[in-house]
Amino acid sequence: MCGCWQFVSVWRERQELRQGKVTQESQEYSFYCTSAAKEQYSAEELLQVIRGHWAGSENGAHYRRDVSLGEDASRISGSGAFVMATLRNLLLGLFELQKHRGKTAAKTFPSWRRQLTQRQKLQLLTQAI
Repeated sequence: MCGCWQFVSVWRERQELRQGKVTQESQEYSFYCTSAAKEQYSAEELLQVIRGHWAGSENGAHYRRDVSLGEDASRISGSGAFVMATLRNLLLGLFELQKHRGKTAAKTFPSWRRQLTQRQKLQLLTQAI
C-alpha cells in the first residue's frame, strides 16, 4: 500500500513585482498527494500545510540561494551544478550554525558574508570539515 489517500488541487495566481509594478503574471493548477485521511484535515488546514511548505522551501532556502548567491542566473550544468548547489547549501548552513552558536551579530546571510574576511571564510570551512 502506498499510503496516498488524497489528491489535492490548488489554483495559483502569481504576480512578479519589480519596483512596485507587475512585470509578469501566471496562473496554474498545482497538484499534491497526501497520506492524511479525508476526515483528518479540513481543506483550509491542508492549504495551510501547503503554504507552510512553500514558505519554508521556496520562499526560504530557495530565495536565499537565488537572491544571495545568484543560483538561478548560474549557467553551470551537469555535475558542476550539483557541486555548486552543495557549496551554496554549505555556506547557508555555516551561517545558520554561526547564528545558532552566537558567533555572529549579522541578521542576514548577505551581511554576514560581507563581514567575513577571506581568512575567516577559510577558517570556517576548515572547521566544518
